Amino acid sequence: MDNQHAFDAVILAGGRSSRLDGTPKQSLVYDGGTLLERALQAAAGASRRAVVGPDPGMLPPGVLCCREDPPFAGPAAAIGAGLAALADDPALAPAAFTLVLACDMPRAEAAVVCLLAELAAPAEVPDGVVAATRDGRMQPLAGFYRTAALQNAVDALSAEGALTNASVRSLLASLDLQLVTVPAGSTTDVDTWDDAAALGIAAGPGPQPGTGAAADNLGGSP
Repeated sequence: MDNQHAFDAVILAGGRSSRLDGTPKQSLVYDGGTLLERALQAAAGASRRAVVGPDPGMLPPGVLCCREDPPFAGPAAAIGAGLAALADDPALAPAAFTLVLACDMPRAEAAVVCLLAELAAPAEVPDGVVAATRDGRMQPLAGFYRTAALQNAVDALSAEGALTNASVRSLLASLDLQLVTVPAGSTTDVDTWDDAAALGIAAGPGPQPGTGAAADNLGGSP
């Protein structure tokens, strides 16, 4: 991919996992790899990758780890923290685009491949390309966004004191986004043990399946 369409990646891995009884989503296992490992693999083409969430321990060389402040401040704040971590890395200037990807979509690699193809197409890309299901439902936590436009959106909410607990949809409200229909099931996410069972996902180390019932979506609602 040329420099015009080079990208960094922000992987969101910091929700409370309330409906999974506190079991970190990033540690769940699908097809031999944790959900965090699968998200990092989906973003393998990025110039740099930043994981936003509790320190998971061993990460591939060069992958950054950071946390939104305060912790559990929601996905918009997590995106802001990821952008800040990438901007603070002196090795490279920020890429033209940033992939924002939640770690709870085990089949997201197929969506990323589809979005990358759209990003590389000759037509002018607006402020971002975002995954959508066949019925047109947008999944904003699987999308490529122009880094400058996304940073401006974060800065605008921060200036209003509204970034903490803001939804991703409010963060992206001012951006001109192109929806891209991705393969069926590629943005299916895991919020409950029923979701996990349907996908054949196993619990990793830590608390085992129980009966938690509080709302959860990687730190906040999209």
